[in-house]
Amino acid sequence: MAAISEQLSHVCGADQPPLLEITIGEALVRAAARWPDRPALIVPFQDVRWSWSELARRADLLAAGLLALGLRPGDRIGIWAPNCAEWTLTQFAAARAGLILVTINPAYRRAEVAYTLAKVGVRALVSAERFKSSDYVGMMEDIVPQISSSTPGALASPGLPDLRTLIKIGGEPRPGWLAFDEIAAGDAGQAARLDEIGARLDARQAINIQFTSGTTGSPKGATLTHRNILNNGYFVGLAEGLREGDRLCVPVPLYHCFGMVMANLACVTHGAAMVYPAPVFDPRATLSTIEAERCEGLYGVPTMFIAVLDCPDFDGYDLSSLRTGCMAGAPCPVELMKAVVERLHMKDVTIAYGMTETSPVSFQTSLDDPLERRVSSIGRVQPHLEVKIIDSEGHTTPRGVPGEVCTRGYSVMPGYWNDPEKTAECLDAEGWMRTGDIGVIDEAGYGNIVGRIKDMVIRGGENLFPREIEEFLHRHPKVADVQVVGVPDPRFGEELCAWIRLHPHEDANEAEIRAFCDGQIAHHKIPRHIRFVDEFPMTVTGKVQKFLIRQAMVEELGLGVEATA
Repeated sequence: MAAISEQLSHVCGADQPPLLEITIGEALVRAAARWPDRPALIVPFQDVRWSWSELARRADLLAAGLLALGLRPGDRIGIWAPNCAEWTLTQFAAARAGLILVTINPAYRRAEVAYTLAKVGVRALVSAERFKSSDYVGMMEDIVPQISSSTPGALASPGLPDLRTLIKIGGEPRPGWLAFDEIAAGDAGQAARLDEIGARLDARQAINIQFTSGTTGSPKGATLTHRNILNNGYFVGLAEGLREGDRLCVPVPLYHCFGMVMANLACVTHGAAMVYPAPVFDPRATLSTIEAERCEGLYGVPTMFIAVLDCPDFDGYDLSSLRTGCMAGAPCPVELMKAVVERLHMKDVTIAYGMTETSPVSFQTSLDDPLERRVSSIGRVQPHLEVKIIDSEGHTTPRGVPGEVCTRGYSVMPGYWNDPEKTAECLDAEGWMRTGDIGVIDEAGYGNIVGRIKDMVIRGGENLFPREIEEFLHRHPKVADVQVVGVPDPRFGEELCAWIRLHPHEDANEAEIRAFCDGQIAHHKIPRHIRFVDEFPMTVTGKVQKFLIRQAMVEELGLGVEATA
């Protein structure tokens, strides 16, 4: 790449080590050959402890079983379930058979899953039977009434014409559904085809579709290749010092890039074990699993780490085995990062930043970064990637000047599935992906995220970034977490509102918070509206849904529907 002026916000990653030019299926075969007896997958709540050779054997059996159903390379296979061994088995089996894995949010309901299945033409669906309030089988039978009267594997539905096969994980037999365990037993007649298929697959072919609202509205299927996600998992693991034989605790959801790429694919390329503490995030299960399995690594979004640290019996767990891990998925408050290093013993923990459309990570801190850099930035650009910060006219900004983050390189998706118009809105002809995030790059090349373009608050003509105010309020000793949004205001256009969650057994009032801000930050940055809450509206991945906070405040303040437009 051409040299870039140090005065511009444009940085290029290292060109070493080289990219992996193999498929995910080949990576699994190599892992089984290199570390046959090392632990690969540990799921205590399912009593699963598989070595790499065992995981590869089971993945091949399932892949052969899927081929026996008539599935062919390039067909889409959906997975709709919370974290479990079957999820990961399906991920690797699909890769071995050349099937494109469509990861479906386990929190989805009828309309959402129907849209997903139709949008990308899913041919087979692997589904949990039920979990908590989600009756997955019941929802599918509502969406497709023909299921119960169909021959398993030969579904015909006018609403979902591509969907032919439904595979149920566990539970009692049900009309129209195939049992996962039966398919996972394999098919001798198809097993020999796997290596033949693998030899024809190309690392640049699509292997995964993840649905995301992205930067431009309604859900779209970000299409990712073997090369995209296998390399991203590899470089994430490299940055955090993941070692052969490490055990990585994975409480983040597998349907999301954090779980299936940054965890599973990091492990398959570094010989570490994937450890799932619970089907969905549970702070106590996470703590007890770290202790019982002597995990060296832990993943989580900031809200997960906060919940773990605030666990009432936190001090009763032996967490001394922890060394490394990753915090990503949302901006990480500096004070939280310090607590993770000190109280969780994660001296090598890294911060990562990216988006689904970039596989996901583009910036990450590294083990040789000084502590102050690792707790206060998103690190530097990852190898083989390029990032620039642009202003509203598309010009690259000077170092230190905020603008939109744009990413280019191996990790950028080819596009949204069957949606060239939406792809063109955020991915230009030169390969630059516009993220919708406002970031800044300093003179040393370290990045920071100021906020989302859509979250920026304009108060009386002043551009205010919620992230900056959140960081300041996190310094208050009573504050566990805080979210700042803009709400309509007849005088200033918008005003700041802070929702604050206090540490357990703490008490505070609005006057105390304002006094803490007074004289420390500019007057117009002090939130006009302050509310104390027990929890924030969250997605299943642990991200705060700020638009719901905004809606709740509009309703509470009686601002009316027009004011929210």
